[in-house]
Amino acid sequence: MTDTCLRKTIFLKADRQTVWAYLTQPEMMGKWFHKPKSALKQGEDYACYGRESGDKLIWGAVTTFTPPEELEYSFTVAPMGDAVSTVNWKLRMVPGGTQLDLEHSGLPQGAEAFDLTLALDKGWDNHFNEMRAALHPEKSA
Repeated sequence: MTDTCLRKTIFLKADRQTVWAYLTQPEMMGKWFHKPKSALKQGEDYACYGRESGDKLIWGAVTTFTPPEELEYSFTVAPMGDAVSTVNWKLRMVPGGTQLDLEHSGLPQGAEAFDLTLALDKGWDNHFNEMRAALHPEKSA
């Protein structure tokens, strides 16, 4: 059985430092994802909360913190039970902006977990659309 892994790439018209802030700073994360109470930092636990509910939705610990190139953290949501996955972000300079690569690995395996994989896949797509809208407000329509 192979590891279930989501891989996505988006291109953003922003420099890496700006995109890094959107991945690590509470106010910026709240524009496209779920807002933590404090900035993500190397070796520290984090939790992200629902915009409307205020409920803790996602939690883990930051394992790699190399601004503005790479961020990695463990990632758990309630539907995963005790399972822990890994989210890795890589930021690459490209002409005109930043290439942002996401790899979400270590997802629960098997047919019974596939609905969770589909939900996470759709969730990342939605969050990326929100990030684009936040970073490219003139392009939103």
